Formats: sequence, C-alpha cells, structure tokens
Amino acid sequence: MTDTLAEPQADSGSQTDPGTDGRHDFDFAFGRWRNKLRKLVDTTDPECTEWVEFEVVGEMRPILGGLGNFDTFVPVGLPEEDRFEGATLRLFDPATRLWRIWWMSSRHPGGIDVPVEGRFENGRGQFFCEEEIGGRPAIVRYEWFDLAPGSTRFEQAFSFDGGETWAMNWITTGTREDDASADVA
Repeated sequence: MTDTLAEPQADSGSQTDPGTDGRHDFDFAFGRWRNKLRKLVDTTDPECTEWVEFEVVGEMRPILGGLGNFDTFVPVGLPEEDRFEGATLRLFDPATRLWRIWWMSSRHPGGIDVPVEGRFENGRGQFFCEEEIGGRPAIVRYEWFDLAPGSTRFEQAFSFDGGETWAMNWITTGTREDDASADVA
C-alpha cells in the first residue's frame, strides 16, 4: 500500500480477547435481508450521473468459528439482460484487528476483486484498497453502518485523486427479514 492509505495499528490490549478484538463487528448483519440498492449505472465512469435503483435479497452467515462471514446478493426484478448475482467473503485477522473483504459477481466470472481492508470504530466500518477502476488508479472505500436493530447501510465510493475527494457510486440500505440472533458465532 502507498502512503495514501493509513495502516490501522493493532491495539495490543484487546488482540487476544475475542469479545472485543473486532471479530464480532459484522454480527449485526447476520441473517436474511431485503435491501434497497441505488447505484450509478456505470460505477467505473467518474463522469456517470445516471442512477438505477432496485431491490436485493441477501443472506449473511458466519464461517470459520466467527473469524469470517459470507453473504449472497441476488437482485430482484431486474430485466433479463441486467441480472446478476454477487457474494462477499469477509475474513478477520485477530493479530492486526483488520477485516479483509472480497467481492465477486456473476458479471465477472472467475474473478474476485482486490480486497478492501479496515475495521469498525464507533459503529462505522471503513475499508480501503487501491485498484484500477475504468483504466485509472483509484482508492476504493467501503463504509458499513450498524444503524439500528434490523437496519443497515452500506456505501461504496471511489477517489481518483488520492483520497482528496470521493465519488459515491453505490448505496444499499437493508431491512432484516428474519431474527438472526441464534446464528451469531
């Protein structure tokens, strides 16, 4: 990574306590969800201003004894030519207290995105990576918000100027469809 991304430092006082080291940061999102998604038609084009909205059903479950989770992403009601599915893998490293998040989609068969990495602080998770977007170097930022019981928000933005400005291109608000409290690892 370059100097544009600050590496979070591990807090040695909580590294070994599974209750406070960060491995439960995404527990609020376990279960089945109905999401409203708003995204730019072309997220790779910094000049794009046309937005599309649709619903998504998804489900997130813990894996690896709570050191990770996996979710599915299935849009509802899209025209046949626009249909796709997605999935996300998240893995937690207790030594660094960092999450790494990989996105994959049926729109890019056989591929997986460069992972973003970061952590939650005060109910807000921020995760970053450097990647090439639309042929240009960019910083990718994911932000997760645990808004209230049964409600979440996810935002994606790109910066093409080293983090000086951000262009939001994806906003998802979720409403829980089930009680996932029994599924928490």
